[in-house]
Amino acid sequence: MCGWNVLVQVNPCGSVPPHVWLERSGTVNPSHVALFHLMCGWNVLVQFNPCCSVPPHVWLERSDDATGYGPIFEEEPLDIVYTKESPDRLISMNCRARANPAPTYRWRRDNWEIKLMELPNEHYSLVGGNLIINNPEEKKHAGTYVCVAKNVYGTVISKEAKVKFGYLEEFPDEERDPVTVKEGQGAVLLCAPPKRWPTEVTFRWIYNEFPVFLHPDKRRFVSQSTGNLYISKVEASDAGNYSCYVFNPQIGKGVYSKFIPLISTEETAPEWAVTINNTQKDVGSEHTMSCVANGKPGPYIRWLKDGYSYGKGELKFSSLTFEDSGMYQCIAENYWGIIYASAELRVIACAPTFELNPVKKYLLGANNGRVVIECKPRAAPRPRFTWTKGKEVLFNNSRISIMFDGSLEILNATRNDEGVYTCLAENDRGKANSTGTLTITEATQITVAPEDTQVMVGEEVHLQCQASFDPSLDITFIWSLDFRVIDFYLEWKHYERIMDSGELKIMNVQLRHEGRYTCTAQTVVDNVTASADLKIKGLPAPPGGVRVEEIRDTSVKLVWNRGADHGSPILGYTIQTRDFYALTEVDWRDASTSPTALDRMSVMADVVDLYPWMEYEFRVYATNEFGDGEASIPSMKIKTWDAVPVVAPTNVGGYGGKDGELIITWTPVQPQYFYGKKFGYVVAFKPHDDVDWWYETISDPETRRYVHRDASFRVKSNDFQVREFQVKVKTFNSKGDGPYSLSTTIYYPRDVPSESPTDVYSRPVSSHEALVWWIPVKYWRKYDDTEPGANRIFVPASMNQTRLENMLPDSHYLIEVRAYNGAGVGPPSEHCEMFTKRAPPSVAPQMWRYISYSGKWLYVMFRKTGYITGPIYMTGWHFIDFPMPQVGDYELEVRGRYEGGDGPIRKISLAAMLLLALCIVGLGI
Repeated sequence: MCGWNVLVQVNPCGSVPPHVWLERSGTVNPSHVALFHLMCGWNVLVQFNPCCSVPPHVWLERSDDATGYGPIFEEEPLDIVYTKESPDRLISMNCRARANPAPTYRWRRDNWEIKLMELPNEHYSLVGGNLIINNPEEKKHAGTYVCVAKNVYGTVISKEAKVKFGYLEEFPDEERDPVTVKEGQGAVLLCAPPKRWPTEVTFRWIYNEFPVFLHPDKRRFVSQSTGNLYISKVEASDAGNYSCYVFNPQIGKGVYSKFIPLISTEETAPEWAVTINNTQKDVGSEHTMSCVANGKPGPYIRWLKDGYSYGKGELKFSSLTFEDSGMYQCIAENYWGIIYASAELRVIACAPTFELNPVKKYLLGANNGRVVIECKPRAAPRPRFTWTKGKEVLFNNSRISIMFDGSLEILNATRNDEGVYTCLAENDRGKANSTGTLTITEATQITVAPEDTQVMVGEEVHLQCQASFDPSLDITFIWSLDFRVIDFYLEWKHYERIMDSGELKIMNVQLRHEGRYTCTAQTVVDNVTASADLKIKGLPAPPGGVRVEEIRDTSVKLVWNRGADHGSPILGYTIQTRDFYALTEVDWRDASTSPTALDRMSVMADVVDLYPWMEYEFRVYATNEFGDGEASIPSMKIKTWDAVPVVAPTNVGGYGGKDGELIITWTPVQPQYFYGKKFGYVVAFKPHDDVDWWYETISDPETRRYVHRDASFRVKSNDFQVREFQVKVKTFNSKGDGPYSLSTTIYYPRDVPSESPTDVYSRPVSSHEALVWWIPVKYWRKYDDTEPGANRIFVPASMNQTRLENMLPDSHYLIEVRAYNGAGVGPPSEHCEMFTKRAPPSVAPQMWRYISYSGKWLYVMFRKTGYITGPIYMTGWHFIDFPMPQVGDYELEVRGRYEGGDGPIRKISLAAMLLLALCIVGLGI
């Protein structure tokens, strides 16, 4: 313009003004003012003189967009696995970029741009830079996504993120074939897991019933790649039904296979289970000979008679003859061996005889009772029986009958049935008879019967039982619980029978003592019984089948089965949780539930206020009027869904260091508050007067400090003020960003502290410790150590005292205190001198029948053998008298107390006595 050229040379550093100069050109184009926009935020303004021969006026000024910059990603989308079981029914893909001016965001799927602005979409929406997909469908929304951020300075594209749909199909409904294996050999149970995505799942095996899971050990191994169960050496106890359980932690779903029977076989040689014995049978009678042998495979049974083959399996004789007599052998054999059993069968015929088994001479029967008089002579073939009472022949009627074996039965016997009874036996070879006298006694009757009773656990109960009986007889009482006779010798802790009567005393009643108690009054003639039910009231039984049916981010749906109430109605249930970070196996905590109160009819509830992305297991216990019952078996472990973090780091602070370092510190968030995977921190900071924040992403969740280096932070010679910085820290995970902490001001120091602490004072505590005070620490032995090798301890600025430890006893120490900041340490204080105390002797007080010690004081503690604590006595004398109980053995501990601390302990064992005099002899030190 006006024949002048403006030449500009821009400096590579945008903060340095460009170089501008003028030169004359041959072209004249009059104008008054021109404006040129340069890079790096500089403008060149030129004002021309009306007289073109006068050079124009040129100046520089900073443009408004001097602090602008293009997009820089702070958060990029991550791969996502979505499942139909997701409670939110949406996918959130995060994208955040730092830029000035603020960027606009667009998204692409499989290289095709998603039209978020032009056309409304029922599935896609944009929140900030985050892409939200509502009610996702696999065919429409699976694919590769990228985020595009753009402003006037340029465009950036994020890394690719894949959206895949997770699933876990059910096992087929077909029954699984059994697996048969010999004991001692190996076995493989195939899981054959269903189709799934992601493929990373965990495999477990259920044994016989849910929730009994198989625990792998040295013999049993579960492959986490195929799911197969391997058993190296099968034992008999391994036999049972097995189900493969597949759990996908990313989608929170598990499925079970049909049960697979495992049949354990063992090939063994035959062994006799039932064998044959010598037998004598009557001619014409029936007889069966059998033997049973165990073995694998099952043994084959065959017979020999007098050395010749005689059949197989079981031998049956419908009518024995004398030719059937002989020696029989049973043979059992399989692949692994053969065994023999021998016995004689003797077929006999003889006239009846009562020599070996006569009718009892004196018989007793109860009035109105049943009487059976046995008649069992030896005879072959079977004889015919005839009974007489005195001279009267007896025939079968409504009260009297002759049984098949020859015994005489009399029903509702009375005194009129007393008399002499004779049994006559006759066959084709002869006849014989035998006689006995019947006496009728008074019948036994229950006069005081036990009554139904209800008691509480721990109480004592008495069950009465009394009976009337014939005075000529003896009576005994027998007690049984649910038809099991009580053994008073083995169960003396709880059961006692009162000897003068039939009364039963049950002490310290427990739940297992509940049932029907039966008292039996028995004589040699008859017996009578009476029963009563004992109900025990106590704590409720544990619920069963505790399982998780629905999983969410901060809650789950828990289901259980009711347990027995043990005689007292259940008032309610309590759910307890144990998470991954529980300190011990018994570290259970009461859970918050919805509904809050779980009444006696409850069998399910929502457990709320859980940590997202946390592994949990649950248990349930019931409560009745007697208290809390035993807790159930814990449920299977599950992990809650992930969520955006809500807890910010605490204690955010920091300081300036050397050479332009800015150190920012914070207390890391506890792991239970991570709420998801890929947890980290975003550190934001800026000079106090600046508007824009600087951001740094920290991916390590354990990190507690960040050091930023910037040469511009260095203190210059003309800086007279301490520089201030604002800092704050927030958390993030794969689901999104959490809140920022409160902003904190930290300072960059101009120099190290210029003044030393004053009024340093120290005092020894023991032979190894000392206390140090000062006003706003390095310490060493004066003559034995050098100052460069001194011990150091750092103390926060808010404290003005500390404890020095691990010092040497009986030593002369020098102590100095310095102030420090990020730039270094200040000048030392004046040295403080101090002597540590003498150490106690390393040898315990000597002890034989009496005890000697050295020192100022003596501590004496005695306790009963087997106990942890006991009374303590202290004396400064050379003896001590103290009372002691008369019963039991005791341990006596003696130790000296010295200026430098307590000495070692000496122990002795003492028998009980009325008064113990302890004599002490000082040794001097």
